Amino acid sequence: MKPQIIQGPYFSDLMNQPEALEATWKGLKSTDVFEEIRRFCGREGFQRIVLTGMGGSFFGLYPLCIELAANGWTPLMLETSELIHYYPRLLEAGTLVVAVSQSGKSAETVRLLEMNAGRAKMIGVSNWADSPLARRADFAVLTAAGDEYSVSCKTYVSTQMAFGALGAALCNRDATIRLQDMKAAPSLVGGYLSHWENHVAEFVELLRDVRDLFLVGRGPSMAAASTGALTIKESTHFHAEGMSSAAFRHGPFEMLQGGIFVGVFAGEQKTRVLNEGLLRDLAATPARVVMFSTDAEMVSCRLPEAAEGLRTIVEMLPVQMMTLALAALANREAGKFDRATKVTVVE
Repeated sequence: MKPQIIQGPYFSDLMNQPEALEATWKGLKSTDVFEEIRRFCGREGFQRIVLTGMGGSFFGLYPLCIELAANGWTPLMLETSELIHYYPRLLEAGTLVVAVSQSGKSAETVRLLEMNAGRAKMIGVSNWADSPLARRADFAVLTAAGDEYSVSCKTYVSTQMAFGALGAALCNRDATIRLQDMKAAPSLVGGYLSHWENHVAEFVELLRDVRDLFLVGRGPSMAAASTGALTIKESTHFHAEGMSSAAFRHGPFEMLQGGIFVGVFAGEQKTRVLNEGLLRDLAATPARVVMFSTDAEMVSCRLPEAAEGLRTIVEMLPVQMMTLALAALANREAGKFDRATKVTVVE
């Protein structure tokens, strides 16, 4: 029997990602906050920059962290829960904090705002202008993804777009030029999603009888690997783990057997050869394996051809289709929470 795709609110959010990206692009293009950040947040004025968030907001910071390090900053990535309890001394005048929270009011974010109290300069990235984070940060970078039912999808890709412009500003570049390079995001995402039924059908067959799932990548693709695994767990209640391709060789490779799926993100050209080597070694095991790339054999795993800065957005698309396939195989509605809430208000 063909599994049924239950088209609930999470499904609607997935399909509305092009509109969310379009609205975010227009909002980011019209704001002057990036010019203010470029003028007042140069790296010469700070000893370090701390990038912080929780869940997908945290994992999504990988590409920004890499760009900042490549341009002379000393970045630290810390979960907000760890920052407030174990690294509070970093909240000082020599620190610039980039705090990310899609709601802008999660428990850890509110505690961070209370503890910081103006000590460290803060850039807040949020989806809501009236959130505590947007109101109390020195500089507010706002996405325009709109309301979201449960698992982050619209807000994640919109935040990746915001990070692209923010990275340009913090590296003393013109954010409007970076945004122009990202203008194609809505059409690229829309083009892939227009074939969602075929994509899900391919993944249904690929993931049938799979019991454990790994997503791996290097560099900026760590954002999709880590966020993707979290998204699968949240939306389908299916075990998934995200890690670097290198870390996968240090242990998990030993457990490979039938019923295990590994998805490898091809990523940037500089390390693609290493990921291809891992793919070849994986293919010699009983595990099922695919590579997410622009030249993938399976259409569902084939990423749209995109500018470098858009890869972090399009890499999430196959993972999202996997959530629908896994939910269908389990005869459940993807993205429907039983215990969690959209905003985590308890530490």
